[in-house]
Amino acid sequence: MSMMKEFKEFAMRGNVVDMAVGIVIGAAFGTIVKSFVADVLSPPIGVLLGGVDFNELLIVVKEAVGETPAVTINYGAFIMTIFDFIIIAFAIFMVVKGMNNMKKKEEEAPAEPAAPPADEVLLTEIRDLLKGQKD
Repeated sequence: MSMMKEFKEFAMRGNVVDMAVGIVIGAAFGTIVKSFVADVLSPPIGVLLGGVDFNELLIVVKEAVGETPAVTINYGAFIMTIFDFIIIAFAIFMVVKGMNNMKKKEEEAPAEPAAPPADEVLLTEIRDLLKGQKD
C-alpha cells in the first residue's frame, strides 16, 4: 500500500502535472507546425523549385518485384522532417525568448525604495534637531 501512496504523491506533484500538460501541448503544437510546413510552405517552395513535391523525392535501392514493394530511401521526407524541426525549434525559441523578456521586465519593475541605512536616518535626525535649535 505504501508504494501506491508514493506513486500518488509522485503523480500529483506539481512538476509532473506541468510536464504532462507541456508534453500534450507540445505534441499538438508539433502537429500544427507539421501541417503548416506540409500544407502551406512546401507547395510554394515546390513550385519555385520547378514543381518538386518533397515527399516524392526518393532513391530506389531495389525495384518492386511482384507484390513486394520497392525499397527506397525517402530523402524528401527526411528534408521535410528537418524543415519541420527547424520551424518548431524557432517557434519554441521565440516563445521562450518572450517569456524570458516578460520575466526580466517583472524583475526590473521598480520595487519600493529600500529604507535608508540606520546611520543615515540618525544623521538626518541630528540635522533636523540642529536646524530646530537655530530657529
